Amino acid sequence: MKAVAIQAFGSPDGMEVIDVPAPAPAAGHVLITTEAIGVAGVDVVIRRGALAAYGFAEGHVPGGEVAGTVTAVGDGVDASWIGRRVWAFTGVGGGYAEQATAPVEEVLPLPEDLSAVDAVTLGSSGVVAHFALAHARFAPGESVLVRGAAGSIGITAVQLAARGGAGAVAVTTSSAERGERLRALGATHVLDRLGDGDGPAGYDVAIDVVAGPGMPAFLERLDPNGRMVVVGVVGGQPPADFGTTLMASFRKSLSFATFSAGTVAGPARRAVRTAQFAAATRGELRTVVHEVLPLEHAVAAHRKMDAGEVFGRIVLVP
Repeated sequence: MKAVAIQAFGSPDGMEVIDVPAPAPAAGHVLITTEAIGVAGVDVVIRRGALAAYGFAEGHVPGGEVAGTVTAVGDGVDASWIGRRVWAFTGVGGGYAEQATAPVEEVLPLPEDLSAVDAVTLGSSGVVAHFALAHARFAPGESVLVRGAAGSIGITAVQLAARGGAGAVAVTTSSAERGERLRALGATHVLDRLGDGDGPAGYDVAIDVVAGPGMPAFLERLDPNGRMVVVGVVGGQPPADFGTTLMASFRKSLSFATFSAGTVAGPARRAVRTAQFAAATRGELRTVVHEVLPLEHAVAAHRKMDAGEVFGRIVLVP
């Protein structure tokens, strides 16, 4: 089968389409013939080599989110899964391929009216956005800043904050055109990437997808008792001394946290994902697909991600 592997860390050109044997599902796993593959920010971070210390090696097949049809099951898995359309989380990789395996507890049947493309646009990002807001103890009436709002996590966080009764939903983005699209999704204030614009003077909650060297400046924008939750590092690691910003604001009682969906119990993730898929089929939660590309164009997809051109999610299809 065809797959895309990272043959050299760094630029997108280090990825190649290769032929590999089709995987066999291990015990407790299912085999999925993929119809759609989500291109996530973490895939880009892995490809750049920023997570090599965590065991990622050259030859790694990226991609953690797929949708398609179950074609085989491993030992201990009910055979009734075979033939069902599903969304699945494959783990730390393996998704950029014509077939992928996933633990059955990370597999969810797709609603009839939800496309595979929409499923991989919402499946992981929606859960991260939901639980990041919960991790920040967001409450109705509070002001929320979503930093890096043009990606799928940010877009969903904007919608959830607005639906949750936020007093204000500010976003950082790279252009006025993107700002207007985010306003249509629930944003009330649009800022540039540095945080300049028509936003409130301070925020109760900040959801940060970017991190990077600019992160401390946004800590300074939190109101007393404000909470920042970082859910991604697409802008790179923050400065090693960013804690000094927190200490300099000691009397404001600020809180800083990171969030990974892997710390949430599986049944809770499943319940939220099921509810969000249903909301998407009813039109209550919008998915934003930037572009659908053939699997063989994964390099082009990553170039667009590196260039900051993507609004929403790029989806690969075999």
